[in-house]
Amino acid sequence: MTIQVIVLNGGSSSGKTTIARSLQTVLPDPWLFFSVDTMVEALPPALRDSDAGVSFAPDGSVVVGPEFKIIDGAWTAGIAAMARAGARVVVDDVFIGGPDSQERWRQALAGLGVLWVGVRCDPAVAAAREAARGDRPAGMAASQATTVHEGVSYDLEIDTSQTDPLDCARAVAAHLA
Repeated sequence: MTIQVIVLNGGSSSGKTTIARSLQTVLPDPWLFFSVDTMVEALPPALRDSDAGVSFAPDGSVVVGPEFKIIDGAWTAGIAAMARAGARVVVDDVFIGGPDSQERWRQALAGLGVLWVGVRCDPAVAAAREAARGDRPAGMAASQATTVHEGVSYDLEIDTSQTDPLDCARAVAAHLA
């Protein structure tokens, strides 16, 4: 089956976005890129930092509420619809719910060719990137670095701790070939 969707799962500051952008450069066909961060940024202000939407605790943990789950389901279905309509799509997500998050995507993408990629990063390296970025709660990267992978199965795993994002993207592209 031809791969139509590449799902990158990894913790905050693991390098998923840079890998996704690099994939758009190294893959021969056009691929669209969508990040869960973009979806969160698109939320109305009332759903940011709220019990109904999404909130970020001082320790970096993320809590999602019922309204966020509805919107997230619509976003996932929309990504799947684009792939079914012929677009090739790279998704950058953080499986806060571990295998339940992956199952949500599996259901939405049923019948499509999907490459599941685990983007791993040493917690200390991710924490240093997080500090340098300055746009995330301290502790988020370290707390997500391993937990988002627990119980999740992949076709390919890459580690950005020491490997350049472009080389990671080339590894993904080679897996597709």
